[in-house]
This record gives sequence, structure tokens and C-alpha cells, in this order.
Amino acid sequence: MDEETRYEAVASRDARFDGAFFFAVETTGIYCRPSCPAGTPKRKNIRFYPTAAAAQGHGFRACRRCRPDAVPGSAEWNVRADLVGRAMRMIGDGIVDREGVSGLAGRLGYSTRQIQRQLTAELGAGPVALARAQRAHTARVLLQTTGLPVTEIAFAAGFASVRQFNDTIRQIYARTPSALRTESGTGTAARARSTTRAAGSARAAGSATAAGSARAAGAATGTGPARAAGSATAAGAAHVPVPAGGASGPPALAGIPLRLAHRGPYAASAVFDLLAQEALPSVEEVTGPPGARTYRRTLRLPHGPGAVAVDEARPAAGDPAGRTANGWLEARIHLTDLRDLTTAVQRLRRLFDLDADPYAVDERLGADPRLAPLVAARPGLRSPGAAEPAEYALRALLGAAAARQAVATYGQTLEQAPGGLTRLFPEPAALRGHPVAGPLATALADGTVRLDAGADRDAAGQALLAVPGVTPRTAALIRMRALGDPDVAPEGERDEEAWRPWRSYAGSHLRAARDRRAGQPRTTTTSHAPTTSRHAKSSTSSDAPAVRMTVRVDAQPSR
Repeated sequence: MDEETRYEAVASRDARFDGAFFFAVETTGIYCRPSCPAGTPKRKNIRFYPTAAAAQGHGFRACRRCRPDAVPGSAEWNVRADLVGRAMRMIGDGIVDREGVSGLAGRLGYSTRQIQRQLTAELGAGPVALARAQRAHTARVLLQTTGLPVTEIAFAAGFASVRQFNDTIRQIYARTPSALRTESGTGTAARARSTTRAAGSARAAGSATAAGSARAAGAATGTGPARAAGSATAAGAAHVPVPAGGASGPPALAGIPLRLAHRGPYAASAVFDLLAQEALPSVEEVTGPPGARTYRRTLRLPHGPGAVAVDEARPAAGDPAGRTANGWLEARIHLTDLRDLTTAVQRLRRLFDLDADPYAVDERLGADPRLAPLVAARPGLRSPGAAEPAEYALRALLGAAAARQAVATYGQTLEQAPGGLTRLFPEPAALRGHPVAGPLATALADGTVRLDAGADRDAAGQALLAVPGVTPRTAALIRMRALGDPDVAPEGERDEEAWRPWRSYAGSHLRAARDRRAGQPRTTTTSHAPTTSRHAKSSTSSDAPAVRMTVRVDAQPSR
């Protein structure tokens, strides 16, 4: 796309290009998304950038009207299998925040210099700047939608210090964190002040109690004031919520309400139908009637277990395809450690295929005479991915019944969890000795098969086919769902070059059409908590260790 075409998209406020590029206005010092409702600047005053990080790196601040940092991710990274595409998927998954640029380079098999050079040349920003832009967006969302203290938000967004957090927010948004929260008009500033006052009261009460105890102990033992002061500090800390990563031991889980934005039409009913059909008892469940369902599942995250809930967006009035009326899905994320927020969000985005470009997909597939009526009937149909790639691969190999038994026997128990979500799916290492899943579990555990966000899809496909028991059909399914490959040929279909690079979406349309012809009923109310005595026996007799996880299940409305 040349710059004149980009300017035409800006002049027409074309939302189809949101996330594909950004434009900055030299006279105002701000950058925007193409659909920004503000007046169109003169062409001579506009500069274009491939990423928000590139605009930020050139000193531009995010527009407060269109919030360009909140657009869905570019669909290009789902399609591309080269170094840049793999790096962008891994940065989105939080690898740079957890392991640094050297960790990213090691996972991709390149030097840090090569990574820096290629990302900067193509995207206008290196891995550190790209990760920084992502952290800033996460921080803004938390500031404007939750009452979490600013200190906790800084660590939840992935910043190494509060000072770094403050400096970044000021540079990108030209506001302090407190001002950014106050001007959102959502009431989160008042909730944050209330939380801070409560924490302060707890500290004061803890300090007073500890000081009194210390004075008594000092009188009995002859110790001086120093010991009393130390006791007061320790007791006070015990009464205060610990920021993520600030102390040993996980804090209580907190539910964070978020809106997961998507681009263009979104056929939510088809996605929730599939998730309901595949739901694995104890690990995931779908509840509620069609059109108002909620999907819940447990997650194994880098810093501890978590649980997520995503609501099915109500379809637009009179829309037979079940497309959503809004541009987002409501979600609630419960974490043991707030540092896992970015990773949890990215996993949900991959599961629900929220970064797809339905305009490009429907344009390509709609040009095919065979698919045209299917695309017209279901615009915005998605190709769902997987929240836990290794888990999905093992489930695809095992089948539904064997996967349920594996969870009951090897799955880690969550001591306090919502509803029927009582277990985490077993780690690959726990299934090494399984008669069916053993070879694949071993390959996943030792790294012979890699299914992480930055995995090379072709290499992973070849490695899967080398594992005993993995058929070409299973390998293709894993590649499409676990690796999020948008271009996997539908099973049993001739190789349609005209469908590239969206053959996975073509398969979704063909399956939806077959299901409709077969009269397959949609799931109504489904709860996958284990109810039989056999399941109960397996749960209590399992040797898998329990994982402590206290989940607050009250739903918090998004602001």
C-alpha cells in the first residue's frame, strides 16, 4: 500500500485499516488510527508508520479521541511465517517482558543484532520499543477500567519499576497515570483512592498491633526499640495486598474486566458453538443459552494458574449470521500474579481469533463461486485457535474420552476455583508415560516439537509428523488451531490455490455449511462440571499435586 492510498483511507476514516498502519500529524505531535473522527489533516503534515511503537519512537503521543493503541493487532502477523511475524507474535505473548531481547532471540534462533535490525527496518521500532508500546497500552486499559492501585498496575503491565511506568505514560499520553485515570470518566479514580485508603488503614492497624506486641515482648526480654520497629514493619506488610512480584507467595486472585476488541464483523455464535462442543470437563465450560453464553476455562500461566471468562456478544438485531453488535467481547481475567495479564489476554485473542482481518478474508473467499454464498451468509466467520497450544495438541491426539481421563488422573487440582473449573490440564511432562500421548508429550516436553507463539510453522509441522501416532490429519489440525495457521487446506478438499492464504477460514465455512445441512442443534445450556461418581473418584484418587488458587468469581462490569 502506497502513501496516497493510506491517505485516502485516512480521509474516508476507513476502519478496515485500523491496526494495519498509523498516521501522525507533525503540527499537533499526535498519532492516530485511520478511522480517527477528528478532522482530516493536510497531506503535507502527515507521516505514516507501520506500528504504534514506531510513531512513539519518533516523539508522537497517542490521540485521546481515537485511542490508536487500542486497535486489534495487525492480521499480518497471523499470516506471516517469517522472522518478523514470529517475533511479533512472541512479543505479544510477553516474551520480552519475561526474558528480555536475548530470550526472544534465543527462541527464534537469531542474534539480538539480527532481530533488532530486521524489526527496525520493517516496523520502524525494535523489540524493546514494541514491548514498551504494548506495556503502555495494557497500563492505560487498567488505569481506565479498574480500581487497582497505580503501583500494582505498573507491575501488571510489565514495567520493571514505578519510575519507568510513570515516565512512559507521560511520554506516550502526555498525562500522569493519575490524570489519565481521572479523565476517563469511569469512576476508577475514586475506587482507587478508596482502595488506597483501605490499604493505609490496614497498615496502620497492623503497625499499631505489632508495635504493642513488640513493646510487650521488649519489656519481657530486655530488647530495645529497634526490634519493635522491625516487628511493626513485618506485621503491617502482612495486612496489605502485595503488588505482583513484590513478595514471595501468590496474592489472592483478582478479576480484571476487559473488552477484547476485534476488527469488523464477528460471527460469535459459530465460535461459541465450537467451544461448547469441545469443552473439556473440569478445565473448561460453556454456560447459558445461545446468544448469551459464557465460556470459562483455567490457564497455566508463567507465574501461576489463572482462570478466564468470556461472554458471547449479543448478535445485532435481525442479523441471521449472529454477528456482534459491538466491536468487542467482554472478558474477566482472574490471575494469581498480575504480571501474567498480557500473556492471558494474548492467549484469549488467539483462541477467539480476534486479530483476524475479516474484510480481507471475505473478499478473497467471496470471489470463489463455491464459497461466495457461504461467505455472504456468515460474514466475519473466524478460525478459532487455542488458549494452550500444547494442551490442544495432546487433546487432538487423545480424543475427547481419553482427554477427560487424562485430566482426572494427571491434571493438577485447583483448591478453590469457580464452578466446574477444578483442574489444570496436565503438563506434557506428566504424560510422558501415557500409552497414547506419551511420544507427543515427550517431544513437547523436551522441545523437539515447539508450539509456542513464535514457532516456525513448517518446522513444527514436520516435527509433528515424525512423532509416532501423529497422522497427517492430526498434524494439520494442530497446525491450524495450536499454531494459528490461517492457511491450512481443509480436509478432503482439493488444493484450492484461490483460497490462499485463508484456507483455514474456507474450512470453517465448509464445516459450518455441513453442520447446517445436517441439522446439528446449537448448544443451549451446558455445564461441564464432573457429576458422576466415577469422575469424583478419579478426582480424589489422583496423585497430581493441588495448586492453590483463590478465585473471586463476581463479575465486574467493563467501564
